[in-house]
Amino acid sequence: MTATPRRTPAEAARHARTIALGCGLFVFGMVGAAYASVPLYKLFCQVTGYGGTTQRAETASSTVVERPVTVRFDANASGHVPWSFQPVERQITLNLGETRQTAYRVRNNSDAPVTAQATFNVTPLTAGIYFNKVQCFCFTEQTLKPGEEVDMPVVFFVDPAIQDDPDLKEVPTITLSYTFFPVADPKTPVASAKNEGAAQGL
Repeated sequence: MTATPRRTPAEAARHARTIALGCGLFVFGMVGAAYASVPLYKLFCQVTGYGGTTQRAETASSTVVERPVTVRFDANASGHVPWSFQPVERQITLNLGETRQTAYRVRNNSDAPVTAQATFNVTPLTAGIYFNKVQCFCFTEQTLKPGEEVDMPVVFFVDPAIQDDPDLKEVPTITLSYTFFPVADPKTPVASAKNEGAAQGL
């Protein structure tokens, strides 16, 4: 049996560096994949409506079908967000494709400014791909001063295509739910954003 030639010290050092570099690239790739998976998963949910994720529309619906659908509104706040949070209207009945506006009322019950952002979904989960929001407070972080109370609008419509979905043919009642969670490192506060807009003549 032929003996394996022994590496010189220089070759052994090169081999060790190659292994270390390979391991480093592998770890770097795994970390990158972990960070990329979050926006990719979010994009997947937005495109497919998976998990009750709603759609974002740039404009109001151009097609209205005289078939009613009832939308209920649900509100929750994490225990770390000291806010009162509730829908102004408990439910609305509208036609498919009809664009409507409602609002949620929020009050900061603490003695300090609080920044939070809302997560959202609809049930039944399969209706998410047909629920379109034109305007929503959930798109951005919200900052409330101590004791401040505001009405946050939501503009939405239900795509008439829902009636062609064999799983949703009966056009069930849809529940839109929001939950506010704290933001650890808030971006531009609402008050600052308003001041900037005023400075620009908006």
